Amino acid sequence: MLLSDIDVDSIRSTSRQLVRRLGFLRSDLAESGLPPSSVHALIEIGTGTDLSGRDLSEILGLDKSSISRLLGKLQSAGLITETVAPTDARTKHLSLTADGAKRLVAIEAFARDQVRTALARLTTQEQHIVRTGLELYAGAIGGGSADGNGATAVSVNPATPRMASVQSGWRPGLLGRCIEMHARHYSETSGFGGQFEAIVAGGLAEFATRLDRPCNAIWAGLIDERIVGTIAIDGEDLKGTTTSASGARLAHLRLFIVDPSARGSGLGKALLQEALQFVDTQDFSETHLWTFRGLDTARRLYEASGFRLVEERPGSQWGAHVLEQRFVRERNGRLVRTAGIEPA
Repeated sequence: MLLSDIDVDSIRSTSRQLVRRLGFLRSDLAESGLPPSSVHALIEIGTGTDLSGRDLSEILGLDKSSISRLLGKLQSAGLITETVAPTDARTKHLSLTADGAKRLVAIEAFARDQVRTALARLTTQEQHIVRTGLELYAGAIGGGSADGNGATAVSVNPATPRMASVQSGWRPGLLGRCIEMHARHYSETSGFGGQFEAIVAGGLAEFATRLDRPCNAIWAGLIDERIVGTIAIDGEDLKGTTTSASGARLAHLRLFIVDPSARGSGLGKALLQEALQFVDTQDFSETHLWTFRGLDTARRLYEASGFRLVEERPGSQWGAHVLEQRFVRERNGRLVRTAGIEPA
């Protein structure tokens, strides 16, 4: 259906209002002391995986010289750093410094509060319309879409003609692929062996029998219909960790992995966003996850999404000695202190 000029101009007018009211015309976006291009760069670097300057140029739609100047300013400000890629000395990966990560946390908190304040003025149905409409519009402008059947389109490197999406629910091969990605990745990066793979397989097999319950969910990240990422929310296995006084509902974020072939696609960020949207919709009080020290890229992604490190302890259950870490994302500002929770 073709829209009239009146409809088109109305959409254009609304788009301009959004740009102005969200502060994109100001030199200080999100009270960060940074211009919009720098804020967008920090967000992508902080939530991406092994991004290079070239990747960032394609994501932000800026030319090489503009990206070079932008990155130079961020480095001079002590917000980002570059490291030589282990597999290609010609490529440098971008990452946030401690100051950069702190700045990003403040930016994300400001932006979330801005969105929540606006959406609080709408009904639940209107909130859903806003989210779906913006996703469809952004996808249409970028040449992608959300299909309305639980699959959300994800922007990928435009130099690589691939279709990426996040699909909710079980699909053939999902469980085996999830186990394979975990086993391969942690064998290569952390020296974990068969014991770790068996733990992942056993935990996933048990969790899969409970996917028909509304408090549990799993998502697959797809590129050209190939599974290259997974994430899950288990709303049942932490039930015994709360006190009777608090009555808190705890969600367990599990099975989060993205294949190396999907680095820079935005799938990791998209998977985490889908899982946390589910958590908030289900009204869980907190979301817990377990990892271990040394996974800095993942940690930055977690912290940018509101998680905080609350516990660290030595452990060897995965087949190697590591410092296990527990992160918690709070809802409504409350943190229920729990103890004796075992990773799974």
